[in-house]
Amino acid sequence: MLRRAVGLIFAGLVFALGAHAQDSPTLRKIREAGVITLGYRDGSVPFSYLDSAHRPVGYSIDICQRVVDAVREHLGQPDLERRFVLVNSATRVPMVANRTVDLECGVTTHTVERQRHVAFSVTTYVAASRLVSRRSDPVRRLQDLRGRVVTSTVGTTSLAHLQRLSTEQGLAMSIVAARDDPDAFRWVENGRADAFAMDDVLLRGMIALARNPADFVVSEDALSVEPYAIMLPKGDPAFKELVDRAIVAMFRRGEVDALYRRWFESAIPPGGVNLSLPMLPAMRRVIEQPTDTPDPAHYR
Repeated sequence: MLRRAVGLIFAGLVFALGAHAQDSPTLRKIREAGVITLGYRDGSVPFSYLDSAHRPVGYSIDICQRVVDAVREHLGQPDLERRFVLVNSATRVPMVANRTVDLECGVTTHTVERQRHVAFSVTTYVAASRLVSRRSDPVRRLQDLRGRVVTSTVGTTSLAHLQRLSTEQGLAMSIVAARDDPDAFRWVENGRADAFAMDDVLLRGMIALARNPADFVVSEDALSVEPYAIMLPKGDPAFKELVDRAIVAMFRRGEVDALYRRWFESAIPPGGVNLSLPMLPAMRRVIEQPTDTPDPAHYR
């Protein structure tokens, strides 16, 4: 009788897990394939990039690894395979929207516009869009770019902000859409552009890895506030709930503080560069009071 009771309990648990997965198209897909697919970036230091062994590493990757652990536990599949797929600023939203990617583990800003196509986890980082320029010809504020050349990466909020602000303020800037962040940075490095607009933390990562970091300066004025989150397929509240719960648990346990110190305040691979970026108050508030709002005003 005891064996039969244990068997019934186990069967009930399996049924419950299966039923919950059936409620979630993403979890059902993951369970049936035995694979969870993670989108990664190859050069977004320190969030999502490749180490010397060409493995995806970074702050966002580590957060997604904890989410994968939660999915494995939830589905009762400890041997669930984890597959990485390269995405970029132009392909990331479509690849999540068409469910090629289950979790996008990069540097994506949560916006109302993107919510039309995808969903987002609770906020995992708060950045600000700024301008990097050559120290020999510094750009301190956006108005300094009147009639000059500025670049940003195709498919990013920074590029959209530049276009909007140039029109609103009549700056007549020549705006160049670069293929990716390293390409945009090279435009400034080689003198083809006067400035590159991008999230400050990414700019500092590129400067730290440049041949002559002292040659560059980042503006104090911010163009916008950028709340980062993990991108998810739209229309799947059960999957979002699981992802959010895993991330908030990291916040509650203090695990995210350790991750922050590892990626923003310590030497990181492959070259041992330390970005030396202490946690700002906006990020501390996100940890203490988790939110999934895309409203930039919430983070100021």
